[in-house]
Amino acid sequence: MTGLAMDILSKIKKANLVGRGGAGFPTAKKWSSVAKALEDKEAGEGKSYVVCNASEGEPGVMKDGYILEHYADRVIDGIKIAIDFLLAEKGYLFLNHSYYKKLNKTLTPFLKDSKIEIFIKPINAGYIGGEESAILNAIEGRRIEPRLKPPFPTAKGLWGYPTLINNVETFYNVSLAASGDYKNKRFYTITGDCPFEGVYELPDNLIIEKLLNQTKNYPKFPFFAVVGGSASGEALNSSQLKRQVSGAGSIAIYSLAKNNFKKAIKSWLDFFVNESCGQCTPCREGVYRLQEIFMKEKIDWPMFNSLLDNLSDTSICALGSSVATTMKSFIKNVHPRINEKN
Repeated sequence: MTGLAMDILSKIKKANLVGRGGAGFPTAKKWSSVAKALEDKEAGEGKSYVVCNASEGEPGVMKDGYILEHYADRVIDGIKIAIDFLLAEKGYLFLNHSYYKKLNKTLTPFLKDSKIEIFIKPINAGYIGGEESAILNAIEGRRIEPRLKPPFPTAKGLWGYPTLINNVETFYNVSLAASGDYKNKRFYTITGDCPFEGVYELPDNLIIEKLLNQTKNYPKFPFFAVVGGSASGEALNSSQLKRQVSGAGSIAIYSLAKNNFKKAIKSWLDFFVNESCGQCTPCREGVYRLQEIFMKEKIDWPMFNSLLDNLSDTSICALGSSVATTMKSFIKNVHPRINEKN
């Protein structure tokens, strides 16, 4: 590894950067894994690729689009830094179709004379099309579905070569860290039953309660929040907000008066049924069965919870397991309060 490569890696480590796509994996560790995979390759096979994930397909999560709209130069700079670090063959900006329509003219000047190519996320790829290995399949022209892991993309990604995949916000932060401008902030999307929906860049250690107060979005009525993802996050009641935001940095506010027990769960189940790629049986059949059980007049709760456990334990990708996260946290944290009036 060259001195220049070591320098950027040390800056990323010093900034304690983590992935902002939802998993929160340490950025330096992922970059080092790709570099190590390259070193392990036989002579003549040392190709690598870089992918920026700008698929953002979950309703209520809008930060990547906001960053690309306002800080495209920083994001592209971060991708270029990654390409230089790995001496990569090429970089791809895997871009949500709606973002491409809106931002293509903004992005194009920054890509001139670079190794970066925009790859438009297929319209029919859905939410699962943003899973990192599904992205690889899309770029390679294969069926858009998650791959079995291991091997991980860091070792065997695009066309079998080591591939670095990071989120838009992560590449933005890499650029800031490289120039000494990183200030331990992150982007939050706040949506739902609140007066000022939007994307906010604030310190990454703020607790949910302070975030809502600082943005003047703390409700004056009984509510609950889904944090980390609007459908795939953790459901919390209003007394559980003294913690930091996890996952993709989203906070969705739900009024208890507007969103009764059935309305909330049905909206999430509809999302997961529509977005399951159908590849693995636990997710394909499990989510459908959950919806079927839930829509009956008398809900079989033991069966419902058993299916959630099965999804969490056996699904190929995070879509199936996130169903359990949202449902179980709602049943535990929010359902007992759903009929409270104050």
